[in-house]
Amino acid sequence: MKQLPAEYYQLLEQLQTVDFVLVELTLYLDTHNGDEEAIKQFNHYVGERRKIKKAIESNYGPLMQFGHSYSGSPWNWDDAPWPWQV
Repeated sequence: MKQLPAEYYQLLEQLQTVDFVLVELTLYLDTHNGDEEAIKQFNHYVGERRKIKKAIESNYGPLMQFGHSYSGSPWNWDDAPWPWQV
């Protein structure tokens, strides 16, 4: 299996943390849709997620398939480890 630097795992953990926050905020906003502070927090973390995703994909390859992530040339979807390999 391909060895990855510690930075990859740190970025992946940050992404998972932000994803957790976004899921929780989504559930909250489903029942409190007028909470402006929660909406601001949600939008903030959407931006953070984009930054982390970009950092991972620019250094280690795409995270998601089916049009959610760009591919380099040549096709690099199979360069990064699969989620269950890390």
